[in-house]
Amino acid sequence: MNSERRDNRLRLLVHKLNIERKRQAQKIDILCNDLIGAQREFIKKLRIISFIANFYESLLGIVDLSRLLDAASRLIKDEIADVSVTFFLRRSDNFELHMFESETPIVLEKHRLENCFTTELFRSICRSNKLCSLDDMFAMGLEGNLAELSRISAVAVPLGRLGQSLGFILIYRCSQEQLTSEELNRVSSITCGLGHAIQSCQRQLHPVDGTNSATPKPQNRH
Repeated sequence: MNSERRDNRLRLLVHKLNIERKRQAQKIDILCNDLIGAQREFIKKLRIISFIANFYESLLGIVDLSRLLDAASRLIKDEIADVSVTFFLRRSDNFELHMFESETPIVLEKHRLENCFTTELFRSICRSNKLCSLDDMFAMGLEGNLAELSRISAVAVPLGRLGQSLGFILIYRCSQEQLTSEELNRVSSITCGLGHAIQSCQRQLHPVDGTNSATPKPQNRH
């Protein structure tokens, strides 16, 4: 009887130890997953910091607007694969385009995506002061062939300085490779400094801003 009781107690103790061991293993798994997640986030932040530092260093000393935007376009394309990059900048009451050809430009059936933008759409995107997807742009009045535009993943990234909208960066590529939030975060991380550089170059180019509207037209194609 005593032997049977001891065996039962021993089995109960082993059972409790197994339960406790499983609990500890689960806690260790959770801790390891948290550490791995924190490490991944840390690596992402380091990558963004590295991109920002390299981006700003590459633009140092450039005072010509076309050269500045050309360099910025190339740096963004080096960071975000297979994208086309176009800068839409304010000019008096209108806007101007700065386009730098991608190695694999996306051409719609009749025209490029950039040519679908009107002055009113430009102003609406600037007023929104946020990342605008194609759906957002359609809601603001973008017009185009839906079948053709469905082939594109596009986002307008705002450019601003001290609360003042300078325009936006249009980034797009084939919809088979949707632009990711991580990629867009990296681009957004350099817009403040880029906006400051653009303003400096614009002051050099236009010391006194006139009142005549600029006709929106493609410029600086490379």
